[in-house]
Amino acid sequence: MKKSKVIVICPGRGSYTRKSIGFINKFGNNAKNKIIQFDEYRKSKGYIIISELDKMAFKSKIHMKGENAAPLIFSCSKLDFDQINKNKYDIIAITGNSMGWYTSLNLASSVNDKDAFHMIQNMGSMMKEELIGGQIIHPIINENWEIKKDYQQHLLKLIKKHNAYLSIDFGGYYVIGGKLKSLKAIMKKLPKIDKYPLEVPYNGAFHTPLMKDISKKALKFSESLDFQKPDIPMVDGNGNIWTPFSTNLSLLKNYTLKEQVENSFNFSASIETCLKEFCPEKVILLGPGNSLGGSIAQIMININWLNIKSKNDFLEMQSDNPYILSMSLDSQRELVI
Repeated sequence: MKKSKVIVICPGRGSYTRKSIGFINKFGNNAKNKIIQFDEYRKSKGYIIISELDKMAFKSKIHMKGENAAPLIFSCSKLDFDQINKNKYDIIAITGNSMGWYTSLNLASSVNDKDAFHMIQNMGSMMKEELIGGQIIHPIINENWEIKKDYQQHLLKLIKKHNAYLSIDFGGYYVIGGKLKSLKAIMKKLPKIDKYPLEVPYNGAFHTPLMKDISKKALKFSESLDFQKPDIPMVDGNGNIWTPFSTNLSLLKNYTLKEQVENSFNFSASIETCLKEFCPEKVILLGPGNSLGGSIAQIMININWLNIKSKNDFLEMQSDNPYILSMSLDSQRELVI
């Protein structure tokens, strides 16, 4: 049987929500055995174990804090990846949004399970005592999911004026990072659009220069991490490709624990590169949640991929023969496993 060429996309922080509770429990005993080592690591550090977090009633102050959210999301994404039918799909590239980059490293075999969990747990716990700054999200699209170029430029100027930063270019949305004083000033100037501007709970000013001290700490603990060249090409938050043949391990480690920590993460560029350079027949979104589906659709519209020019075009394509397969949607999951 001919395999379909696919890219795999890993979600970041905020993807494990109230609807995700019990996610790990769905996979049966064989899959749950794979996170025993993660539970043991968490227990040794005094944290609630992953399997318990996935069972208990959802509480924002527990499930959304970095020291819990990051390793929980990684565990769910890893289990989803293992469920992909490798006889049906040929995975030709992997990417992720923000924290999803760390997951990508593991799934592409650039960092082993033990080191990946250690890295994700440590990065998620760096601001356990006190958050540095914060993040807000605001749309830059119209009702057809087309980017409003003039408003996009206006927002960038507003961000700069108030000494904040573009944290993540997230398709039809900008994630803005900075000191809380700056973010509050920006929020007062932004128009109310549905629930936006939205302050992201329990998130620091990720992917901004405010994270310089965090990257210094990360580089110190990373000395024990064993980075390898990936088995599958990875696309980072600059849209650059890391291949099994040409990857420089020193540069990869520096990008992972310094460059992308302190600088903007361009998820839009990573998806555009994945689509244009690898031309996948399908795109598979790992769980938990389906937070990336709309963002990827908006990126496709912006670059007119597959002649998709509007929200309606995308929804029509998805209802007929879905191009994006989200493993958190039961009907699409069945097409993947």
